[in-house]
Amino acid sequence: MLSYDATSTSTASPAVVWRLLIDARTWPVWSTVDSLVTERSSGLDPDGRDPVGAVRAFRTGRTVTGERLTGLDEEKQLTYEDAFNSAIHDYRAVIDLTPAADGGTVIHWHGTYSARWGMRWLMKRVMQRVMQQMADGLASHAAQQSRQDLAG
Repeated sequence: MLSYDATSTSTASPAVVWRLLIDARTWPVWSTVDSLVTERSSGLDPDGRDPVGAVRAFRTGRTVTGERLTGLDEEKQLTYEDAFNSAIHDYRAVIDLTPAADGGTVIHWHGTYSARWGMRWLMKRVMQRVMQQMADGLASHAAQQSRQDLAG
């Protein structure tokens, strides 16, 4: 099994970060994915509170991958696994949100996966880089969202 481990800190509270994580419609705004593919997704909540079991399909370039939510601990932890993914398999990811001392949030995004033998070295580098970008994008956008909420 291969793994990645990404950490980023946001000035936003865990509640603000959580709202972005749980709503698949926000992911193209702050993450490395280009779009949410609703016709390949299932169980999405119209109010942006996707439940356990929902499959969220995302397009990045020409590739569409799907993830199934497997666990939700409000404002603390979101877990998911691959529902369909051509590049990797046996993918399981955990996103832990921990309150920071200054009122912000530490985002710890980590996961394990398998890849075809010839793709292992490439996927290890790509996944670490991309998942760090995901954590950083979430932290940054949550901070912007928090400032907008305060400005009213």
